[in-house]
Amino acid sequence: MRLKNYICLPLFLVSLPLFSQEKSQQAVKIVQAPKIDGSLNDAAWANVPVLTGFIQNYPSYGMPGSQKTEVRIMYDNSAIYIGAFMYDDPGLIRKQITPRDGEQQTDVDYFSVFFDTYNDNQNGFQFLVTTANVQTDARLSANFTGDFGSYGDKTWDAVWESRVSMQSNGWIAEIRIPYISLRFAKKDVQDWGLQLLRFIRRTNENNFWNPVDPKVNGFVNQFGNLKGLQDIQPPLRLSFSPYITTGFRSSPVGNSHLNEWLRNGGMDVKYGINESFTLDATLIPDFGQVVSDNVINNLTPYEVKFQENRPFFTEGTELFNKSGLFYSRRVGDIPEGYYGVRGMADSDPNLEIIKNPASTQLYNAIKFSGRTRKKLGIGIFNAVTSPMHAIIRDKTTREEKRIETEPLANYNIIVVDQAFKGRSYVTLTNTNVLRNSVARDANVTALDVALYNSTNTYALNGTVRYSKIWGMDSYDGYNTTLRWGKVSGNWQYYLLGNVESKRYDPNDMGILPAANEVTYRTSLSYRKFTPTKTFITYSYSISPRLLYLYQPYSYSRFDVTASAFWIFRNFWDVTLSTNITPGREKNYFELRTDGKYLSYPSNYIFELEGSTDSRKKLFVSFGGIYAVAPDYNNTYTSLTLGMRYRFSNKFSLDLRTNSGLETNQLGYAFQREINGDPIAGFRDNRYFESILAGIYNFNSRINLTLRARHYWNKINYISFHNVDASGHLLDRSFIPGQDDNFNVFNLDAFMTWDFRLGSRLVVGYKNWLGDDETADISGKNTYLKNLGEVFDLHHGNEFTIRLIYFLDYNQLRKKK
Repeated sequence: MRLKNYICLPLFLVSLPLFSQEKSQQAVKIVQAPKIDGSLNDAAWANVPVLTGFIQNYPSYGMPGSQKTEVRIMYDNSAIYIGAFMYDDPGLIRKQITPRDGEQQTDVDYFSVFFDTYNDNQNGFQFLVTTANVQTDARLSANFTGDFGSYGDKTWDAVWESRVSMQSNGWIAEIRIPYISLRFAKKDVQDWGLQLLRFIRRTNENNFWNPVDPKVNGFVNQFGNLKGLQDIQPPLRLSFSPYITTGFRSSPVGNSHLNEWLRNGGMDVKYGINESFTLDATLIPDFGQVVSDNVINNLTPYEVKFQENRPFFTEGTELFNKSGLFYSRRVGDIPEGYYGVRGMADSDPNLEIIKNPASTQLYNAIKFSGRTRKKLGIGIFNAVTSPMHAIIRDKTTREEKRIETEPLANYNIIVVDQAFKGRSYVTLTNTNVLRNSVARDANVTALDVALYNSTNTYALNGTVRYSKIWGMDSYDGYNTTLRWGKVSGNWQYYLLGNVESKRYDPNDMGILPAANEVTYRTSLSYRKFTPTKTFITYSYSISPRLLYLYQPYSYSRFDVTASAFWIFRNFWDVTLSTNITPGREKNYFELRTDGKYLSYPSNYIFELEGSTDSRKKLFVSFGGIYAVAPDYNNTYTSLTLGMRYRFSNKFSLDLRTNSGLETNQLGYAFQREINGDPIAGFRDNRYFESILAGIYNFNSRINLTLRARHYWNKINYISFHNVDASGHLLDRSFIPGQDDNFNVFNLDAFMTWDFRLGSRLVVGYKNWLGDDETADISGKNTYLKNLGEVFDLHHGNEFTIRLIYFLDYNQLRKKK
């Protein structure tokens, strides 16, 4: 072993100077395209140069890949072809079948190719295929931040071909990417950025063709080059995806159910206006077959941000999200007057609700986006939502009343993004919402600037935003941020200042928890990227933060966050973190009243989280929090435990639980005095959440997924208090009947069959607990007893079938 190390050391030292040099490969054009069958015996591959010499990025940066990899790339007038041979012992290759875009933390090897077609070092495309021939694709952008092993937005889905085969000395991936799935400039000769990745699951190796240094900020800027692509013409990119949906829904309404047949039809259209710009449109969309939201009992003054699950709003939206002003859930959200109608019925027993839609219908939406050969990106988004109406009936007179709960609305985004040399850019963004009649309208304009030095070591980021609201109420506000720091290397740091004026409001198309704040923050971190005797990698960081209220300018809070992260040699990971607030805090938002604040004492939070080796059949994640505010005898403890078991390469189950108890929690009690002053209360807040998810993959194109979630929150008030001008508590009488027992239950099951490229059949079933259902848990204080009660309540049920068929105009023309 020692002799082997002595031999490898000189080779490693010789290779170090090469890491800073970009690899290049001359593009090879062919006349006869190969057959995509997972074999590289086709004559077209014979004289194509081989790309090899892959270098580890993880776990041992700088070392050669443990297994040999050979890749060939060629192109013709319609597509680019990649043939990869991954040498290995066939008995050691991992082959789990996964869902599309779901290869991370599963037991599977894979190969991936990346293209930076505009060679701007910031944007690009990823195409990945696993040993089970499951595809992943993603759009790469400069400001993408994702999970470990993710390099771009995987919600983008392209149409391309792949085949894999197992050989006696490894496995082969053969890929055809048609130009309709790429965007590139119209030039006689062009160069693209190129990167190749091979992942070996049993060793958790990330091996790149052009070395990717983990100390260097950015990913696309570390690509190699594919030079001299000649006379490739961007094709007419025109495709249609018509769909039809049918089904049945039974929704609980009071003590009965509202039954309705579901039927809908529409179309998604994708049209390449020229070689660089694409128009995406969805006509009469139906977003019924999406996973249910993780609804909670939100006692905070801040809005809960939900994940976007609708494909049109997740695919290819990286340009619209660059400034952080686009929260797509605003489009088609719950109608503004939905809860008002429910309140009318609750307060008057003589009224009953006949109709009250819980979501806003979308008429249509379009996305126009692309980038010119001079690296100028342009994006335009437009969506029109229909007016929504509720119907209530007087039980005595039988008279019905129609109430508008949401007006006709037009949502718009315009983005102009200029990429410069290196990773620098300037982005101008405008969002606006125009509503019918006298309803509220909004406009936000933002300028974002990022400047990196020539070595990509330091960066200066700045933002300026201005919001304007008009209609029944008119006001404006601004937000500005300046951040400077060291962004590459083992040691990194930054200084940040952020100002949000009192009336800054981007929430018509974006989301901001609270305005009227000034933040000063600094951070220092150290990360070791090369393995040691005990660790593969580790990092430490500390970040002090000082908060002020913007208007009137006054102290709010000072805290310090510190964290330590380790990945051990056995691929277990552990994170320890703490947040310490050494002095009192003035919370200006909890009481939901201008000019009022709650004074909180010093508090200390300690957190532990980690996970085991995800290569094993049993994968466990864990976490725990302990927090204490001694002056109020306030404690918070939580425990998170997740277990995933892989029964076979086709079937796995995942169970995750999260429980917590906060005693003597101080907060707004959702009650007010006659004069309007807010009432605060001490309460015990207990919650428990469990999620069971499973997937069975019949093959690489058919899978069955199931997800069941139950969330329980129990609130018991201890005392109620008034709050004086200094934020201190004053005793008052107890208010009975304010305790709460809150339950959410959802079951989502989908059978998905990708029966041809771009075409899909989905059969779905959903079950949910009715909105007005309340579990009676008198004397039942355990989670399991509460869960049993939930199953005795009224539930809604929905069964749907959805067919989507992909039509490519170019293929239709050839057939004709």
